[in-house]
Amino acid sequence: MQPARKWSDRIKWMLMNQKVILFLVVVLLISLNILVLDKISYVFHPFIVIFETVFLPFLLTGVAYYLLNPIVDYLELRKIKRVYSIIVLYLVIITILTLVVMKVVPLLSEQITSLIVQFPNYSQDAKLKFEELIGNEYFNELQDTLGIDSSKLVNDFSGRASEVLNNAWSGIGNLVGRITETVLAIITVPFILFYLLKDRKKLSPFVLSFLPTSLRQRSFGVMLEMNQQISSYIRGQIVVSLCIGVLLYIGYLIIGLDYSLVLAVIAACTSIVPYLGPVIAITPALIVAMMTSPFMLLKMVIVWTIVQLIEGKFISPQIMGKTMHVHPITIIFVIIAAGNLFGIIGIILAVPGYAIIKVIATHLFRWFKARTGLYEPPEVEEPKASE
Repeated sequence: MQPARKWSDRIKWMLMNQKVILFLVVVLLISLNILVLDKISYVFHPFIVIFETVFLPFLLTGVAYYLLNPIVDYLELRKIKRVYSIIVLYLVIITILTLVVMKVVPLLSEQITSLIVQFPNYSQDAKLKFEELIGNEYFNELQDTLGIDSSKLVNDFSGRASEVLNNAWSGIGNLVGRITETVLAIITVPFILFYLLKDRKKLSPFVLSFLPTSLRQRSFGVMLEMNQQISSYIRGQIVVSLCIGVLLYIGYLIIGLDYSLVLAVIAACTSIVPYLGPVIAITPALIVAMMTSPFMLLKMVIVWTIVQLIEGKFISPQIMGKTMHVHPITIIFVIIAAGNLFGIIGIILAVPGYAIIKVIATHLFRWFKARTGLYEPPEVEEPKASE
């Protein structure tokens, strides 16, 4: 009877507690609003188009802001006005980009063109090696044991290759459109970035002015924590990716791997995605090394292993540290889910997006605990002294 009585007391307490009832009413109203908004989603189509238009420029501007703002702040501490610091920084960036375009882009373009031209040969070599493997005596014995139909295997492989090739050609039109949007976004970035760097100190008060006075202090703390999480991740991940690209390029040059610059750039770009990026990046390098020679494949694997060990043991711990406080398994599931929902943009923004949601959810939970008192330890009744 005692447990049943405790449960009845808790239910009575919850029914009598107006705060709990108010919370449930708010949840119900939010659910009804979501249902209504889902039925009239067509009303928001113009806003979605506007959001998609401005999303990429603001995303690129945000990344550039978190990379350049520490430099501008440092120069400001040295008694240099922010406007002058930004102008000098722009001139340095323009100089570096000019040198990159003059020295690196031609070599990169040459290697990309050569790789595209040689790709059919690589495909033919891969098919020949696959057929040699199928005709191998040991493979035939294994095939008879497992009941594998080699002709069906070859046909499936060819069909998959043709399907991938057709999908690639059909996606060229979309790719051209995306490239046009990206170029337009890149053109607008310097103008937005200039005013964002110049008026950085005015941004937080401007955002907080839209909130009630009682919520401004707590909201400012949330904004500071979100800013710290995003800035640490963006700066750290980009520096780590650049280090991986440079180390792989040096390693590929040492072993004499073809298309070393292209493969290193691919590895640097894909390494922005934690954990899953290196798996994607090693695939083209494996194909090129495999088509060169078995010994080159062995050397490439050794170089890749050494770079990953250096990155995992020395670079990431020093640069990234423990800023995210997110378990690796959680990151992997977040990336997979975001990729299925939003595609490549979701994969890139999965981790910082999760960090922002985690900060907001943590503060909301703290506020809920403080307001309701549902998580306070139960009061222990002192035993009455026996007469």
